[in-house]
Amino acid sequence: MSSEQQYGPLAGFTVGVTAARRAEELGALLERRGAQVLHAPALRTVPLADDSELRDATGRLLASHPDLVVATTAIGFRGWVEAAEGWGLGEELRTVLGGTRLLARGPKVKGALRAAGLSEEWSPVSESMAEVLDRLLTEGVEGRRIAVQLHGEPLTGFVEALREAGAEVVGVPVYRWTEPEDLAPLDRLLDATLAGAVDALPFTSAPAAASLLQRAEARGQLPALLDAFRDGVLAACVGPVTAQPLQAHGVATVQPERFRTGPLVQLLCGELPSRARVLAVSGKRLEVRGHAVLLDGELRVPPPAGMALLRVLARRPGHVVSRADLLRSLPGSGTDEHAVETAMARLRGALGDPALVQTVVKRGYRLAVDPGESE
Repeated sequence: MSSEQQYGPLAGFTVGVTAARRAEELGALLERRGAQVLHAPALRTVPLADDSELRDATGRLLASHPDLVVATTAIGFRGWVEAAEGWGLGEELRTVLGGTRLLARGPKVKGALRAAGLSEEWSPVSESMAEVLDRLLTEGVEGRRIAVQLHGEPLTGFVEALREAGAEVVGVPVYRWTEPEDLAPLDRLLDATLAGAVDALPFTSAPAAASLLQRAEARGQLPALLDAFRDGVLAACVGPVTAQPLQAHGVATVQPERFRTGPLVQLLCGELPSRARVLAVSGKRLEVRGHAVLLDGELRVPPPAGMALLRVLARRPGHVVSRADLLRSLPGSGTDEHAVETAMARLRGALGDPALVQTVVKRGYRLAVDPGESE
């Protein structure tokens, strides 16, 4: 049995989940593939029935019927209809929607429309808002009143393009996000990321990415967070809209071909192992992952201080690294180099083979890499 089959492709990696909606699903997918998950919601959802903004937008549409409605998410559309039912406006909303052109972004949205007794005129094969926009601009929208069901993300480019083409666009904010009531988990995730204890941050919505950046800025940590992304923390986004807040700050992102949670997790399963440092050390295959190593395919989890030392040694395979340099890599490092000796002893114990890390008297330590592995 391969190590991937035994432990999962994400074994040894720590992934931070900022999602509020469907966070448990994303976390479970990651954990089933071996990841250690830190969950810190960056947002909370305003209940639809309590959302005066949604009720006002619904009232405006009922008073002045749209020429066309773009439905973007199944959960959002269902929630809109259910909220309208609670306000005593459900039947009137379905009547208005039934008398206008409906475009659905994808198959899930089509299912939600049909469950409400409605039917779509058209849906893009790609499930992409870009394809919806292309169709609308091609047929012409000047003078038309278009309602766009927003799904927590602003869809700024989509809306602006329609308005520039002469359309009147009414946004329907079917659910709205604000900062979480308890910011402590988000702060802990930021601290862990800056401490090098997080390998990847997958994002499923632009507001979550923006909220993380805003919280880092409020704590004076934004430059350090951007440095962490540049230094190796993987920013994975479910799609291009989600990536926009990060890319605006110069953060490189990866995205799956299909904008879904499952493909996002599969992307991480390919990206993170490909970034691991693999070395031949003392006749063994050593793969250095985030908080653990695979030693000849066996997962071993050293203490955090030991992993910090190992990462430094792995960056300079075969070279001697001084105790002073190693001390600086330790969490909360002080000035006593004895801390390096203690951490090194625990690292060797966790690896189960003291010969993997050699002591060079009066100089420091080095990995016992096989010939040809030294830089």
